Amino acid sequence: MNPLTIETIELCAKETEETLRSTNESFLKEPISYLKSHVPEFLYVASPDFDEFKVDSLVFEVDDIFGTYMVLFGLQGKKKEGEVIRSYIESTLQQQLVGFSISFSDNEGLWEVNLPLDPIEGFKETMTIEQVLQLFHEVLGGLRNEMKAGK
Repeated sequence: MNPLTIETIELCAKETEETLRSTNESFLKEPISYLKSHVPEFLYVASPDFDEFKVDSLVFEVDDIFGTYMVLFGLQGKKKEGEVIRSYIESTLQQQLVGFSISFSDNEGLWEVNLPLDPIEGFKETMTIEQVLQLFHEVLGGLRNEMKAGK
């Protein structure tokens, strides 16, 4: 497993989307639980390693209501791919769908996905942010394979 290349890491305020601070790669060694102790913030990450999956705007946060770890992202694709995307994600989440949502924006040709991390096999609250990014990268790899297979 090769380390991911990270170009941007920003902590932002959920309410205003204002950047509170830019961080460096050493922040990736922080546990993902950092977000539970900073619920009003989200973590924005930009990496060319997610470009291959056509991911746009990758954000990690803790849901204000359910207290679950979430990844929010845009996925470039076609509307007809919706059932494959939904089916793969539901399977990955082991049918634990609290917080999961997906919608298609015709204007942008983009699927807007809110994905809870807690039910994903291998996810632990003690993981570093870097490990969570790697796990999410693996999930996207599986999704890409499903989309290519047209299942």
